[in-house]
Amino acid sequence: MEGAAQNPGSMGGESLKSRHNGAAVNGEVFMALIKTSNPALGRDTFRNLGGGYGAIDVTTRMTLSGTVNKTAILLLCALATAAWTWHSFFVTHDPASVAAPMMLGFIGGFILALVTIFKKEWSPVTAPLYALLEGMALGGVSAMFEVRYPGIALNAVGLSFGTLLAMLFLYQARIIKVTRRFMFGVVAATGGIMLFYVAEWILGFFGIRFATLNGAGPIGIGFSLFIVGIAALNLVLDFAFIEQGVNYGAPKYMEWYGAFGIMVTLVWLYLEMLRLLAKLNSRR
Repeated sequence: MEGAAQNPGSMGGESLKSRHNGAAVNGEVFMALIKTSNPALGRDTFRNLGGGYGAIDVTTRMTLSGTVNKTAILLLCALATAAWTWHSFFVTHDPASVAAPMMLGFIGGFILALVTIFKKEWSPVTAPLYALLEGMALGGVSAMFEVRYPGIALNAVGLSFGTLLAMLFLYQARIIKVTRRFMFGVVAATGGIMLFYVAEWILGFFGIRFATLNGAGPIGIGFSLFIVGIAALNLVLDFAFIEQGVNYGAPKYMEWYGAFGIMVTLVWLYLEMLRLLAKLNSRR
């Protein structure tokens, strides 16, 4: 089965199959799929898709270039609706004018994210809709931050895209290597952050606040820097997972699903960038 490890869709060099303990079982290729903390890119994402090293015609397989193109499309969708919500807010300067679009964006985006995760074959439709809804929500949030801290939204966008490109370069150059220890560390840290957010939300109903962590002091800023760093490292796991899907010969529609996974991480990264910059600006 050594020949099965070579796939024309690979980035080049040794395939992730062999690097992550792929093995032949009962004449079929088994992949020890990369574990990622992104809910859109889980351990079973590429299982039972009808792919697997040549099972799908090369023209109907997931490719890296195709995934990059689909990611660009989703980003444009998000930017378009974000610009609309942004404009709506600054026309009226009334938060109520964008409250409904923001609510629709966050709730609708969450529902569509769940649908996309459980119905991957629908991702060519649901992923763009998710990006459009999240753009509406992010545009409203960004506008409200912008009123208090002029220039913060543009800085957050620039830092988020810069982080995306930096992580892609570090991954492609193999400066950051996706080892098992690295994966477990990032996943554990991300899980801890999510548990903290859930606990903070629940305790908030009882008037309990974590002022030090949410404040603009050194501890609060350090905490935000830590979260931004973990979000950025999640991008590396997403890149590795998508590359493994390409090597596995996943169906073409998985390009949309892979792009959706990147979008989920980027939305989180952007929101954390806004929080970090807000803390830094409040110290001036």
